[in-house]
Amino acid sequence: MPAAADQSTYRLTRLDGGARVIVAPMRERASVSVALMFAAGSRHEDAEASGLSHFIEHMFFKGSQRYRSSREISEAIEGVGGVLNAATDKELTLYWTRVPAGRLDLALDVLNDMIFGARFDELELSKERDVVIEELRMYQDNPQEYVHTIFEEVMWPDHPLGRDTAGTEATVRSFTRDDCLRHLRTHYHSDRLVISVAGAVEYEHALEKATAAVGTWGNGATPAWRSAEPVEPQAQMRVTYRRTEQANIVFGSRAASYLDADRYAVDMLNVVLGEGMSSRLFLELRENRGLAYDVHSFTVKHRDSGALAIYIGCEPRRAVQAIDAAIAELRRLAEEPVAADELQKVREYARGRLLLGLEGTNAMCSFLGQQELLTSEILLPAAIAARIDAVTAEDIRAAAAAVLARGLRGAVIGPFRSADKFTQVLSLS
Repeated sequence: MPAAADQSTYRLTRLDGGARVIVAPMRERASVSVALMFAAGSRHEDAEASGLSHFIEHMFFKGSQRYRSSREISEAIEGVGGVLNAATDKELTLYWTRVPAGRLDLALDVLNDMIFGARFDELELSKERDVVIEELRMYQDNPQEYVHTIFEEVMWPDHPLGRDTAGTEATVRSFTRDDCLRHLRTHYHSDRLVISVAGAVEYEHALEKATAAVGTWGNGATPAWRSAEPVEPQAQMRVTYRRTEQANIVFGSRAASYLDADRYAVDMLNVVLGEGMSSRLFLELRENRGLAYDVHSFTVKHRDSGALAIYIGCEPRRAVQAIDAAIAELRRLAEEPVAADELQKVREYARGRLLLGLEGTNAMCSFLGQQELLTSEILLPAAIAARIDAVTAEDIRAAAAAVLARGLRGAVIGPFRSADKFTQVLSLS
């Protein structure tokens, strides 16, 4: 029999086959969101199959047993005013829909048939290869986006975490129907699936319908994946020459994973450093010195690795100056503990953003489901707020010092022929 875990906000049920169902009633909402999440992403691919998870995500929208075409799939959801989409990341693939209250049965029927009744028609495969290649080219033509892809290559060299989730033109052109089906049999197991439902629903009805939506592609042992090996603590910057009017820069270092105990200290460091218009990077580089229009920091978290990074978009002639100014702010955080009033401000900011971000049914659906899928532990907002409040000024200072000690690495896209001056400024950190 399924095992259930009750919480005040949600109910988690593990089905006999291993799939997990999360139901979070938000009865005052006008919508319900549903997501099917699989623990399968680009880090589970070898180099020759790079981008296959993402390609399969596309193919699930191209026709199934009952919804025979992409038009029939989209019209089923959009015909009631809903939204249907998907995303592939390094460690998971997510298929989701948001529909009006009362349309849960339709939402689950469409997702179930899309995923477990997919046809993988050869003609659609051929067309979608070209579509995905155009998607790759679109991002490569956008330096503000593409610099993040290059940054990941530098941060996780020769590793699946450093590859573009969408793969390369060569790998995408090589994908066959058999490749897709083999990947599904290997990775799309019931015990690697979480179905998350949030919104205007009742527990029992949602659980019954979600349970019926669990199909099968494969079973067996969980596939092995490569751990993220440490990198040498030395400065490194990769330059990609483009005749652009702006330099797009991302640099940072390895930091906490989503399982590390100190991840909340890194998150708080990120808030102080560069999240929002009251952050140190924004106030110093943009407001005080006018070095950049867009400057911010961000975190990346995987199961066994992570990164803290800074993005700067600036006039190319001021690129080195902007990087040096950003490093100075990070160095100051590593040397001087955050004052009590600033620490209280960033705590309020982090707690407030967390709560505001969970107002929608889709956000709550993803919040609960991804935690369960990736960590097998769901922390509710109150528990996360308590961990935020427990972060001290010394924790933040130590997190900043650790970032600098691991060595800064990055990527620049702009009208530059050499990386020497960028590597030099990083090495002085």
